[in-house]
Amino acid sequence: MERMEIRLAGKGGQGVILASIILAEAAVNAGKYACQTQSYGPEARGGACKAETIISDNKISYPEITVPSFVMALTQNAADKYVRNLPEGTIVVLDSSVTPPAETDKYRLYRLPILHTAEYEVGKAFTANIVAVGAINRILGICSFEELTETVLKRVPKGTEEINIKALKAGNDMDLEG
Repeated sequence: MERMEIRLAGKGGQGVILASIILAEAAVNAGKYACQTQSYGPEARGGACKAETIISDNKISYPEITVPSFVMALTQNAADKYVRNLPEGTIVVLDSSVTPPAETDKYRLYRLPILHTAEYEVGKAFTANIVAVGAINRILGICSFEELTETVLKRVPKGTEEINIKALKAGNDMDLEG
């Protein structure tokens, strides 16, 4: 794995920041180095937000992303802003509701029904971030599913464990071929 620079983007309220924290913490629990940063607009819910995680087999000397190797966008606004001028071969995950930018032919593009899965298969829209975490871990192989499950259970609010594990499994089991 050497080093992965992961950017997750969406809108406030989608749990993008928690998803990034979970990925970083799961990586550390799996014996890797990780750091996580976040930013969001002045609007608490509905405004643009992004969270970034660096995961590496070696110590991380600079804690900010310089060249993303993975980008996920859950909204059209996030895709328009962050899925451009990326290096060839970057892994890009877009929610299936998002129209891909023109240049995506140079990326490893996944269009996944993350939001739809959370709302209609899991039954709770607020689990979209955990659905995404399951799919991201399957694509990137950050840690085992068991290690990821343990991390999710430590991070989700009490009383939501069962629905979040259902969401994690739905993301992990998602058809990555589209």
